[in-house]
Amino acid sequence: MVTESPLFHSKILLFGEYSIILHSMGLALPYPLFEGRLLIKHITDSSRRIQQSNNELRAVAQYIKYKLKNNELDCDFDVKSMEFDVAQGLFFQSNIPQGFGVGSSGALTASLYERYVYQKDILPSHLRKGNPPTNEEVLQLKKVLGQLESHFHGSSSGIDPLICYLNTPILMKSKTEMELPQLPKTTGANGGIFLLNTGRPRKTEPLVNLFLEKCKQTAFYDLCKNELMVYSDNCIRAFLASNHEELFENVKVLSQFQYTHFEQMIPPLFREIWRNGLETDHYYLKLCGAGGGGFILGFTKDINVLLKDLDGYQLRVAYKL
Repeated sequence: MVTESPLFHSKILLFGEYSIILHSMGLALPYPLFEGRLLIKHITDSSRRIQQSNNELRAVAQYIKYKLKNNELDCDFDVKSMEFDVAQGLFFQSNIPQGFGVGSSGALTASLYERYVYQKDILPSHLRKGNPPTNEEVLQLKKVLGQLESHFHGSSSGIDPLICYLNTPILMKSKTEMELPQLPKTTGANGGIFLLNTGRPRKTEPLVNLFLEKCKQTAFYDLCKNELMVYSDNCIRAFLASNHEELFENVKVLSQFQYTHFEQMIPPLFREIWRNGLETDHYYLKLCGAGGGGFILGFTKDINVLLKDLDGYQLRVAYKL
């Protein structure tokens, strides 16, 4: 017997890594290359990977049970049904790489919310009919999803599972204002946004904690407020307006800022090609989420030139400009 739930895609935080902690704007979009869903198979048929996922879900159920007991979960999560399903062999079948910044825990959280929360104010984009959700509805859903995802990261903004669940781009204009924007249409030019695979996973929490510690230094905090936030917000505005000239100008200064001030978030083996992009203007690299490994996000005006420059590296175009 196999019982399955809907598929949920991975996500990419296009702009806003770290600066969003200081209340800059952020822009994230679903990324359908990777996806995952909850399945139930008889536990005796499980592989080691399935068993590991089943064990993890057992721990998630215990965490949610604790949250419910302490009135720390703002939804009617049916944890008894989840525990029953875990005992029957529930696992998360996924090709989303863990620790690569594309929302593996976000997709799992979205799957759990879909399967075990019955009173939903917002449905995923492919099921919604009529008017789009209100800002208040989106914020409440983000809050609940963050409560669920906090099992994986210690704390969670709820952004990753929100993108995965709604399956639509989200513009975080402020801490209390969300929009579901339309992405600009491709122009037919040869530019694009790409993922560069470092081949090494990383953990988000230690890197975020490092950033927060550095922000206790006034000079670093002021740099992030006065430069990082400005560059990131300018990138978002230019991207949504299809102003590619302004986009690349701001992506370059954002890339330079991260190269200079976020050294610990850039894998040492990739610093040289990061600098090479800045010197040649053939491409610009930036962190994809927390950095430290996983994927690096890149922007290029000419994909063909990029492929020659980074021949031998694992690249994939995620969005054409």
